[in-house]
Amino acid sequence: MTYRQGRFWQPDVTVATVVVADGRLLMVEESVGGRLVLNQPAGHLEPDESLLEAALRETREETGWDVRLTAFVGAYQWKAPSGDGGNGRHYLRFAFAAEPVAHDPTRPLDEGIVRALWLSPAELQAQAPRHRSPLVWRAAEDFLAGRRQPLDVVQHLA
Repeated sequence: MTYRQGRFWQPDVTVATVVVADGRLLMVEESVGGRLVLNQPAGHLEPDESLLEAALRETREETGWDVRLTAFVGAYQWKAPSGDGGNGRHYLRFAFAAEPVAHDPTRPLDEGIVRALWLSPAELQAQAPRHRSPLVWRAAEDFLAGRRQPLDVVQHLA
C-alpha cells in the first residue's frame, strides 16, 4: 500500500544550527546506538513551535549556548538506511546559521549529549566517518560556501 492509497507517512522534521565563532563550528558529540557521533546542535520540531524557536531551543539544550540566528542555510531531505543500526526514517532538516551570544557552562545537556565542542571545518571534515548523518557536512559545507537566505524566507503562521 502506498501513501496515496491511504498509508500514513510523515517525515521527521528537524532543525540544526551552524554556529560559527573565530572560524570554528559548534558541534555536539552524542551517543547514538552505542556510537559516539558528531552533529550540529539539532533536534526535532515540537508541537506549536516555530522552526526558529526550535533551532534556538535545541542549541541551548544540547550545548548550553544561547545564539542569535543570522540566516537560513537550507532545507535537506534524507532517508536513513534501514537495517545495520539505521531506522529507515525520512528526515526533513531545516538548517540555520547562528552566532554565539552567551554560554552557561553549568546547564545540564540533553540526554545522550556527551559534550559540546568547537571544531575547524578541516577537523570536522576529517571526522566524516563519525558524522551522525550526511546532513552534518552538507549543512556545514553549504554555510562555508556562503549559501544563506534571509530568515524571513521561513514563515510561521499561527
